[in-house]
Formats: sequence, C-alpha cells, structure tokens
Amino acid sequence: MTAGPLLLGVRHHGPGSARAVWAALDAAAPAAVLIEGPPEADALLPLAADPRMRPPVALLAHTVDDPGRAAFWPMAEFSPEWVALRWALERGSAVRFFDLPAAHSLAMAQDPSWTDGDAEGGDGGGGGGDSGGGGHGDDPEAAADRARRAGLRRDPLAALAAAGGYEDAERWWEDVVEHRAAAGPGANGPPDTAPRDPLAVFERLAEAMAALRQDASEEGEPGTAEARREAVREAHMRLRLRAARREYGDVVAVVCGAWHVPALTARTTATADRALLKGLPKVRTEATWVPWTHRRLARHTGYGAGVDSPGWYAHLFAAPDRPVERWLTRVAGLLREEDHAASPAQVIEAVRLAETLAALRGRPLAGLAETTDAVRAAMCGGSDVPLRLVEDRLVVGDVMGQVPEGAPAVPLQRDLTRLQRTLRLRPEPDERALDLDLRKETDAARSRLLHRLRLLAVPWGEPVAGRSGTGTFREPWRLRWEPELHIRVAEAGVWGTTVHGSATAKAEARAVSATTLAEVTALAESCLAAGLAEALPVVMRALSDRAALDADVAHLAQALPALARSLRYGDVRGTDTATLAEVAVGLAERIRVLLPPACTGLDADAAAEMRGHLDAVHTAIRLLPDADVAIDADTNAGAGAGVDVSAGRGLLGRWAETLGRLAGRETVSGVVRGRAARLLFDDGRLDEEEAARLMARALSAGAPPAAAAAWIEGFTGGGADGAGGGLLLVHDERLLNLVDGWLSTVPAEAFTDVLPLLRRTFSAYEPAVRRSIGELVRRGPAGRRPGRGAALPVTPGFGPGLDGERADAVLPVLRLLLGAPSGQGAGQQGTDTVWAGR
Repeated sequence: MTAGPLLLGVRHHGPGSARAVWAALDAAAPAAVLIEGPPEADALLPLAADPRMRPPVALLAHTVDDPGRAAFWPMAEFSPEWVALRWALERGSAVRFFDLPAAHSLAMAQDPSWTDGDAEGGDGGGGGGDSGGGGHGDDPEAAADRARRAGLRRDPLAALAAAGGYEDAERWWEDVVEHRAAAGPGANGPPDTAPRDPLAVFERLAEAMAALRQDASEEGEPGTAEARREAVREAHMRLRLRAARREYGDVVAVVCGAWHVPALTARTTATADRALLKGLPKVRTEATWVPWTHRRLARHTGYGAGVDSPGWYAHLFAAPDRPVERWLTRVAGLLREEDHAASPAQVIEAVRLAETLAALRGRPLAGLAETTDAVRAAMCGGSDVPLRLVEDRLVVGDVMGQVPEGAPAVPLQRDLTRLQRTLRLRPEPDERALDLDLRKETDAARSRLLHRLRLLAVPWGEPVAGRSGTGTFREPWRLRWEPELHIRVAEAGVWGTTVHGSATAKAEARAVSATTLAEVTALAESCLAAGLAEALPVVMRALSDRAALDADVAHLAQALPALARSLRYGDVRGTDTATLAEVAVGLAERIRVLLPPACTGLDADAAAEMRGHLDAVHTAIRLLPDADVAIDADTNAGAGAGVDVSAGRGLLGRWAETLGRLAGRETVSGVVRGRAARLLFDDGRLDEEEAARLMARALSAGAPPAAAAAWIEGFTGGGADGAGGGLLLVHDERLLNLVDGWLSTVPAEAFTDVLPLLRRTFSAYEPAVRRSIGELVRRGPAGRRPGRGAALPVTPGFGPGLDGERADAVLPVLRLLLGAPSGQGAGQQGTDTVWAGR
C-alpha cells in the first residue's frame, strides 16, 4: 500500500462485503484499520478477540446522566466491521473506531438545532430555515426530486438496483456482490480462495457512490439538519483518518459505509473540518458490549439498518462451498425435526428446481427467493404453513450472541444492581420465599421491581399460586436467581437502559401489537402491578379500541375480571386508576346490555361456560368504583318480580336488573337462570319468598326434569372454586324442603337422566356440607312426601329465624380480634352491627 489509504466501502451486515473485506485486508496487510463506529468503544475492541465473545453482539453507548439516551451498533459474524475487527486483532494491526463520537451524536439527538423533519421524513421539508417547507410545498415535482435525493442518502443501493433494472435492491445486491465467485470463510477465518482482484468490487462501489452523491448534491438543501449532521460525521472521519496517516503512513485501511467513501477522498483542509466540529453539543457517555440476536438484526423487528434474512446471510458467509445444497439440507433437517416429511430425494429435487429458477431468472446463483420457491414446491406440497417455520427458524433465526463476563455491565444490569442494593433484595441462587406487605413502602417497591422484571421476561421472582385474596395487602413470591438471567437482562436492554424505562417501552409495544382483548387487559393488570403509569395511556387506548370492536360477550366477560383486579391492586398500591376505572365501567355496561340475548338458545356446555362468565362478571362489577352510586330514583321497573334494586341505581343496581331479567326469562338455560337467581339472593336483592317462588316454578310438574336439575345446579352450586354452594341448603329450611320435595316426585323413568346432573352438583359440596344436608333430611318426619301445594313441615335442626341477640354476642370478640374500639351503652348495637357488616 503506497498509493494512499485503502478505502473499503461496504454494506453493513453484508456477507459478500465481509468476504471481500477479509480478502482485501489480506492482500494489502495494512498497519492500522479504521472502522465506522463510536471512538468511545476503542477500549472495548480487545474483547472481540476473547474466545467467549460470540456474535451477534452490539456496541451500546449511553449517556451517563440519562441512561435512557442510548444507541446500538450491532455486528454479526457476517458484518464487514466485525470481520475487519477480527482480522486486525489476529494480525496484530492497530484498530480503531473513527465515526463521530457518541458523546456528540447523542447530544445532537436531543438538541433542537440539530433535528428537524428530514431526520425521519423523506422530503426534507423545512430545510434552509424555511419553516413549514417554504416555497417547496406548491411544486410536486420539486418535492419528488428532494425526496429522491434524500432517499439516495438513506438507501443508495436501491438507486443502483433501479439503474441496473432491478425492482428489489436485495436481489440486486445478491447478484452483484453476494453471489460473486468467491468461497466463503469460516466463522471468523479467512476465505479458502480469494477473488482475482479483491479490490475491484470496492473500486466499482466507490465510483457508483461518487456519482450518486453528485446527483444528490445538485440543487440540494445543505441547510437541513440531516445534511449538517452528515457533514459533521464525515468531517470527523477525515480528521481521524489524517491522524492515523500521520502515525502509520499510508498503510491504513478504512472500513465504512460505501456512501461515505467519496467524502473521505474529498479535497478539504483540516482547518475546515475542525470548523465544522466547533461548538458541537456534548454529553458524558459510556460504552459496552451487549449480546444481540439475528431476530433483532432483521429489518421488520425495528432496527432500520438491518437485513431481512440474517439467518440466510449467516449461512452464505459460513458455507465453504455448495451454499444452496447445504441450505436445503438444513431446511430438510428442520422439517423432519417438526415431523414433516422431507426425504433426500426431495432435497435433490429442490436443489435442481432452485438452480433452474435461477437460470430462468437470469441470476448467477440461486438466491433466497429461488430456494424458498423450491422448498414450497418440493418439500411443503405448495403450502405456506411449514414454510413459515423455515422462514422463522432459519431465514431469520434465533441465534443469540455472547459477551464475556469481564465486559462492562450493560446499563440495565447496573440499574438492576442498584435497585437490588437499595431495596435490600440480594440475588441468590437458592430458592427462597418472600412475603411482601404492600402497605409498606419498601415491600411495595420490591413488588414493583419483580413485576417489571416479569414483564421484561426476566423471571427472577414468581408469584406463589394458591393464596386467596388477589389484590390484598399480602403478596407472596418465590425468588431464585439463575445465571441465565444475566442474558435475559442483556436482551431486555434493547427496550431501554433502566428497569422502569425498559418495562414501560415493552408494555407500550405489547399494547400496540396485541391482537386480543384478553392480552391487553392482562397487560393493563401487569402495568398497574408494576407501577408503570407512563405506559397506561397507551395500554388504555389499545384497550378501549379493542373493547369497542369486540361484541363477543365471552371475550368481554373474560377481560372484565382482570380490570377489576387491577383496580383493586391500584387501591392497595396507591396507583391512580381513574382511566382504568372509566374503561372498566364502560366494559361492564356493554356486557350488561349484550348478556341477555347471548344467554338464549345455549346447549349444556355453552350454558355451563356462560354460568362461569356470569360469576366472574358479578364479582368484578362489585369491585368497580361506581357500583353503588345512585344515579336516579327509578323503581324496580324492568327487573324480575321480587328483585330489589332500590338500594342503588348505580352500576350494581343496573346489573341487578339484568340478573332479574335472566332469572325470569324462560328461554334462558336453566343453569343460567338458577345462577342469576342465586347471585341476587346472595346480594340480598331477592327475598326468601321470591327465591322459593322461583325454585317452585323451576321445579314444577311442567318443567322437564333435566331443566329442573340444571336450575338446581345453577342455584345451589358454589362459586368459581366450587365452594360454598351447599351452605344455602343447610341454613334455609324452605329451599331445602323444596329441593327434597321435588326430588322425591321425579318419575322413575326420568330419574336416571337427572341423576348425573345432581351428582355433579352435590359432589362439588364440601364433605361436611354434604353430611349436614344428609343429617337434616334424615331427621325429617318419616315418610314425609308432601304433594304440590301442601305446606311443608318444619325440618328439625332449623331455627325460627335470625336471633339478633345471639348474633350481637360475637361483637365483643370481633372487636378484640380486629382491635376496634368497644361499644358505649345500649345504643351501640345498631352501629356495631353496621360496623361488623362492613
């Protein structure tokens, strides 16, 4: 190298560029290599030679004062930058990053004077200090020309592809670079055979980029923020290149994006370049290595400079020969692992088909499009279902990199360590129990941390199942810190650099991508438990949108309990849940309106499922904030006879009207009618006489025995956990006698059909309840079989009614247990009764 520095313009994450870079460096043997990247990471470069470092990895730079301001520089094994870095470390050459320091670029991203519409837009509107686009908005042709020039800067390969007659830039790049007649190297080793002229491809790319830049600069808009940022970056690159040439002479190689190569050869002075860098904003930054994945390299996952098929590119880079045959063999192996037929004959057929398609399409080698078409036809029977598996597992892939333990910790890990130290929650490898009291500030903060980590897929703690009282003050956890969780934390670093910020960003992303109402309601519950108030507006907006479009009562009923639990959590944790309450009340109103027509014409299984939804919605509505708020003075019009809704015409009162209509509608399944009556009875909105009347009507001679048994199952059955149903018969004489009298009148020919329903109902009762019911029936008058309409005798074991004096006798003990003040005098009884009820 005597004619000047070696400028290697590359495509980021291009295996063809990576092979060519290795060959060019081997041919030139430079004493120093400059790579596009932040200079703050120079001290981290030796870690790339550590055998425990395995790509894909990424350089992460973040500000010290605000870790949420960060940027990533991903590298895969097929990235030219990674190949150049490994070559320099293996050959002993000096290696440095020479892009604009992250200290400036991160500061500029927050400085309004360095940002405008063309940072993200495509037309450069507002350039040259002309707010709102100035005189450009009235000329569509001028706007289109500016958009074209801006597009050149963002994707110059698309322009080259179009010039070559290609509609797809990816296909053009594969034909021109990736499928060149050069064998690929191993994972990090040199190529087996080098092309005849390893520098030819870089010379041609440099010429093409020079022409594109000249076209983009003609009648351009140098005053835009994007153009100024680009000029500053390239000025800094030139200064670093001059410094390297002073130190090493002209035996210096540069690996950077092909777009920047013409700028590095531009005739400018060091004084002019320093003038461009003068006065740049600056912040304190830190850098580290973090693991990366192929999936995050893919463009559709949000990394804009990525590739569509990182798994395919990794294969092209690593395959020593016959890349198509090796790829299709891998596809066949994957399909066989997933129990899809894929024989060697099909592999041979797919190879021949891919090569034929490449020849017909005028391509030098079968690419991803040809191999995909061949797999669909030869191995998948024309179906795209198994093909999606291939695209997910091989074309993109789940490969994850690894960073040595000696590498600096990622900001998210440091923030987690700080929180663990502050909350005195030390990570331990052995499993241990942790019982949190959410009324205590430290325990509440611990709970928020554990819930945030769970949302980030870092399962350090798991809630203990089996404890009743969701949303109570007690929250038991089981903690165990596994070494793999360090990788989980590094993976979660893509969402942010703090636990709170990462959990917020992921919650917002999940809210946008969620497809079902249940997903969003579960996410809202997680956000409240984790104290992510910033994410709640996005989650609530997604929840409202999906609830408005979903008319399925079952879906709505499944979503409401989670919202009610979230509201209860919010009360305990002191979280503002006003927006969530508004959504939950609206959801409850929709369920109330849609429920009656949804309960008609149900078969046995659907009726049983609807009964469960009825229980869940009833419990949830009682937890909502305005359940007992009176809104008008309407009477019981519209409710079933005997249903009392006068205690409140809020949401709970309106819900009682709906239950009353269900209980009295003959077209509704018996199990649903019985359950509606039971819920009203338990709430005190259905008196005993009306409950007995409804039961007598359901068990009358005109009712089919199966329908009557279903009504009993709904009325006397327990709640969602199956408990508590039989106590009603133990303590209510009339209802027990009604059931006993009906059962004794069931005809013998129908008893066989009724028995399974009755066994299912009574088997759910606790053993002590079943024993008590049996004793009460056994102690009844021998041979008692009352006819219809006959008065039922008093069953031994029942009292005449509520004994107020005996009930009040427990109040002193209750006060002692709860630490409440004692009563004062005889006038205290009514107050004590109300207090005890609360």
